[in-house]
Amino acid sequence: MTLIEVLRRATGYLELHGSSSPRLDAEVLLAFALRLRRLDLYLQFERELGEAELVPYRELTARRGRGEPVAYLTGHREFMALDFEVTPDVLVPQPDTEVLVQRAVEWGRARGDSASLRFADVGTGSGCIAVSVAHYLPGAVVDASDVSAAALAVAGINAARLGVGDRVRLREGDLTKPLEGPYDAIVANLPYLSPDAALPAEVTAQPALALFGGVKLINRLLAAAPALLAPGGIALLELDPSVLEALAVPAAFAGWKLHRDLGGHERVLEAWT
Repeated sequence: MTLIEVLRRATGYLELHGSSSPRLDAEVLLAFALRLRRLDLYLQFERELGEAELVPYRELTARRGRGEPVAYLTGHREFMALDFEVTPDVLVPQPDTEVLVQRAVEWGRARGDSASLRFADVGTGSGCIAVSVAHYLPGAVVDASDVSAAALAVAGINAARLGVGDRVRLREGDLTKPLEGPYDAIVANLPYLSPDAALPAEVTAQPALALFGGVKLINRLLAAAPALLAPGGIALLELDPSVLEALAVPAAFAGWKLHRDLGGHERVLEAWT
């Protein structure tokens, strides 16, 4: 079969098996299997693919059809225009989280010299937030905490690969326990889903520790944050719109507001001292 015929069949298979982006998934996996850039596929549509090339692609497509995230199959995910290594030990970075990082970077740049800034990333996972903040705010130091040693290992790999390993400091422990303030900003994408939520297979394939926590974890961090923040500091927390009614922003914050994600949903809480 030609490359384009293979792509069409894979796209149809993934569409039948619940992928929300079947053509994109088919292309990313084929490019990975053939060790090409995705763009190169478009230049080789009439290329004949042999059985040796098709066998690994069929296996990848079948695993995707069973709900495995594409990022786990390829070991990589782009976030904030940076290439992150991803394993089943961490949550797959999502585009909506870029809203949080963009606001953190915007706020940091407005402060002037980023070399004087101290950030804390609570529940760092793959390190996508911590590493991106350090990358786009040269000189800023980020303490990245997580209760999972396996997740911290992935974050450490990403920090080193992307050249910020000297400014992203890994801290193992629950929420803010391993952190020592004062910080200029606290950022976090904590597990905020409810355990009884109806979720697609590609979500439930990710570590439960990184998914389920609901509003309780967010409120615990909000309660602890003011004591760790320097005057004029901010907290930026990703959340699900379903937890807004139970959100408890302490009076120790001078004010707060919400930022919307790419789909128009209230997704990021910004609170300031």
